[in-house]
Amino acid sequence: MRTLELQNLREMLIGAAFLGTGGGGSLERGLKDVERDLKAGRSFRLADPDELSPDTWACTPYYCGSLAPTGKTAFKAKSAPYDGQECILAAQALERQLGVTFGTTVATELGGGNTAAALVVAAQLGLPALDADGAGRSVPDLQHSTYFVAGIPIAPMGLANKYGDEAVVQRVEDDFHAEALVRALAVASGGHVGVADHPGRLADLRKGLVLRSLSFSEKVGHAIEDHSRDAKEAILAATDGYLLFEGVAPSNCKYEDREGFTFGDIEIRGTGKDRGARYHVWFKNENIMAWRNGKVDVTAPDLVCLFDLEKRAPILNPWVKKGQHIAAFGLPAPEIWRTPRGIEGFGPGYFGYKAKFVPIERKHKKGAR
Repeated sequence: MRTLELQNLREMLIGAAFLGTGGGGSLERGLKDVERDLKAGRSFRLADPDELSPDTWACTPYYCGSLAPTGKTAFKAKSAPYDGQECILAAQALERQLGVTFGTTVATELGGGNTAAALVVAAQLGLPALDADGAGRSVPDLQHSTYFVAGIPIAPMGLANKYGDEAVVQRVEDDFHAEALVRALAVASGGHVGVADHPGRLADLRKGLVLRSLSFSEKVGHAIEDHSRDAKEAILAATDGYLLFEGVAPSNCKYEDREGFTFGDIEIRGTGKDRGARYHVWFKNENIMAWRNGKVDVTAPDLVCLFDLEKRAPILNPWVKKGQHIAAFGLPAPEIWRTPRGIEGFGPGYFGYKAKFVPIERKHKKGAR
C-alpha cells in the first residue's frame, strides 16, 4: 500500500484526464480537491487489489452530470452548503442503508474529476482507494461500465446534491433505468449530483474491475509532466497507444448541452505529415467516434485522447479552441470492452452509427507514422 504525495496525485489525475477521452469531470477541480485535503492533514493511500481482503466492502463514488452544466435548477435555492461534499454524502447514505462499513473506494472511471472523487472520499473516510476502476477510460452513461459488462448490479445507490438532498435507490430494473433516474436528478440539481453505487465485497466486484488502472494513469501523467522528453514520444512510450493525427483546430468546438449530456464535434486540420488531411471527432461527453478524411478511423470502446502540444496538457470537452495545436492519440480498450457484450453496449451501434467496431491495432501499426 502506498501513501500518495501531491506530485503522485497530480500525475495520477493528469494521466487519468488524458485517458478520460475528453470527459471524466474537471481536472482543475480534482486537483484542487486533493490539494485541499492534503493541506487539511488527510492521507491519500492507494491499495493494490491483492493487498485487501476479498471480504472488504467497497463502493464507487463519483459525480454524474453534464460537462457544461447550466447551473439552472428546478427550484430556487438560497445556498448550496454541500457543494463539493456530494460524493461523501452519497457514500455515507449508502453505508447507513446497508448497515456496513466500507473499507475502500473504487473510481467509476478514469478522469480528472471522477478519479479524484474516489480518492477524496477515501481520504475523508480514512480509507485507502483501490488501484482499479470501473471503465478503464471515461464513459458517458451509467450502463457504460465494466461492472455492467460483468453483470454486477448497480444498486443500491446513494445519491446527494449540493443542497443536501439525499436519497437511496434500493433497486432498479437495470442500469438503463438507473441512468435515467440519476441523470434527471443531476439536471434538477444544477448539472451534477454525487453518486455512490456498486456496493459489495471485493470478491464479488473484482470481475468487473479494470485492475491497476490508477497506477497506470500515474505512469501516463508522469510522462506528460516530464518536460525533458518530447511529449508525443513520452506518451507513446508510456502507453500501448498510437499517434493518430496532428494538426490545428480551425475553429472553436461546436457543442450543445442536452438531456444532461454535452454533445459536440471537433475538427482538426492536419499539419506536418498530416498536412492536407482532416480529422473529425464526435463526442457525447467523451470522444466516441473519429474519422480521417471522412472515413471511420477509431471508435469506442477504444480510446481517442486529444492533447494540447503547446500547453502539454490533455484536452477536455468541449473546450477545443481555434488555433489549438492538437495531437490525437488512440489506445486499445481493456479486453472486457472487446467482448460481444461490451461492444454491443458501448460500440458504434449503441450510438446510432452503422460502422463496426474494429480494434485500433488492425488499422494502425506501431511506428507507421
